[in-house]
Amino acid sequence: MNSTPTPALVPRRAAQRLPRLVLLLFCAAYVLPGLFGREPWKNADITAFGYMANIARGASPWSEPAVAGLGADGALLPYWLGAAFIKTLPWLDAALAARVPFALLLAAVLALVWYATFHLARTEAAQPLAFAFGGEADAVDYARAIADGALLALIASLGLLQLGHETTPELAQLSATALFVYALAASPYRTSKARIAVLAALPALTASGAPAIAVGIGAVGALVCARSRYDAVRRFAPWVVASTALAVVLAFALRVWAWRVAPPLTADALWSTGRLFVWFTWPAWPLVLWTLWRWRAHLTHRHISVPLGTALVAAAACVAMGGSDRALMLALPSLAVLAAFALPTLQRSVSAAIDWFSVFFFSLCALVIWVVYVAMQTGTPAKPAANVARLAPGFVAPFSAIELAFAVAGTLAWLWLVRWRTARHREALWKSLVLPAAGVALSWLLLMTLWLPLLDYARSYRPLLERLAAHVPREACIAAPGLPRSQLAALEVMGGWRVDAVTPHTDTPCEFLMTIGRPRGDPPVVEGWTHVARERRPTDRDEATLVYRRGSTAGSR
Repeated sequence: MNSTPTPALVPRRAAQRLPRLVLLLFCAAYVLPGLFGREPWKNADITAFGYMANIARGASPWSEPAVAGLGADGALLPYWLGAAFIKTLPWLDAALAARVPFALLLAAVLALVWYATFHLARTEAAQPLAFAFGGEADAVDYARAIADGALLALIASLGLLQLGHETTPELAQLSATALFVYALAASPYRTSKARIAVLAALPALTASGAPAIAVGIGAVGALVCARSRYDAVRRFAPWVVASTALAVVLAFALRVWAWRVAPPLTADALWSTGRLFVWFTWPAWPLVLWTLWRWRAHLTHRHISVPLGTALVAAAACVAMGGSDRALMLALPSLAVLAAFALPTLQRSVSAAIDWFSVFFFSLCALVIWVVYVAMQTGTPAKPAANVARLAPGFVAPFSAIELAFAVAGTLAWLWLVRWRTARHREALWKSLVLPAAGVALSWLLLMTLWLPLLDYARSYRPLLERLAAHVPREACIAAPGLPRSQLAALEVMGGWRVDAVTPHTDTPCEFLMTIGRPRGDPPVVEGWTHVARERRPTDRDEATLVYRRGSTAGSR
């Protein structure tokens, strides 16, 4: 029996579940925008796509993905997923086919967080206080309402917005982490599924490029299970240990151990990392702190210890890696779970403050997006149009009736939801996170419809490749030992050139050479090569790509 008093006091009417259709629409509005109609973006997005595309077209082996001769970082599983879908869906554009499995992974993360929270909220220690004369929330209804809140908290997390929609190994790491949290949460209720999940989670995390985090959360999970009051959970500890051992063996087999720890953080770096924590985990972190305070007597219980332990490992990795946002992203599922347990203890004034902040902030964001869109299409207002022309010179905004229709529908849905939320439904546990989640989903939808051509122009390598094609024939070989991997991937899989980034320019058989240089001034003289051109992406201000052709003199133009 649980003898620790619970801070949750929840009447039956507050344990309403979010209508399933509405919940599915939330998820669809979050996952689908950005899946269609865009190019791979600089930096990590196009780099990962380059490895996948090269595997799919046979330019590099499955066991050793490479771009321009440079091997990958050991995150084989995500590259295999993308390459497999490119080969399986040949009728789709390769970039779209590679994004499909990662959209499915993002959807899986949302589902896993919901089910993990549901199982944790069903535990005896997490249940609300029983009323003297009845009327308290039913255990299952309460767990569903808390799970709905966790899903909304995850959607509302600002840090997941861009990184969660990229085609990168970190999204596979995120899904593996969420699968591990689900396994720990479901171990007393879904024994077979939990065992399969935990045996898959940590090896998958290792194969996605995060072996140290796999070992860290494995150790935390084994400790939590070993100290549990439940026999079923204690019996689960050996399975966690076995999964951790498999992850270690796989890490040595794949040679993915790498020292990524940054030097000790300076005062400025600590300040920068602190700011990253504040905005990246918003709005979860204030709710997490409130959860830890109100449930402080329950820190050793599974509904707190499971998500808290995994979140601390990811947060420690973020700090150790010098403030890595991609490491911190792995904490978001656990932070969403912790944030959900704050909901039964929030005062009405706090909920109202969250609502009004969300209404004003996201309405303002939507208004700005719409004003800039109108300016791009009509030239009015003049100042936003001039800003776009200055920041993205040469950009001409196309018009798409389909994208406009989706944007209008999303905006009308937001206005309806604001009216619905402020008019009634004040009792449901998840009410405080509806508007933050809807606001994030609306902003992402508007960006991926109204601003998508502009973002593609600003973040894609396509404009640069078109300019380089005027100087370098498509069948040419390019020596590029100093170029970043993102540009190497773009040259190979989007430009169609043969690229060699391994051989020094003095020994390469290639006819053309590309290096990164300054956008102005005389180009560096490279012995044996003639300067042909200097091109840059329209939105780059500080760097340009210098093109040389094999020759005996160096010129410039």
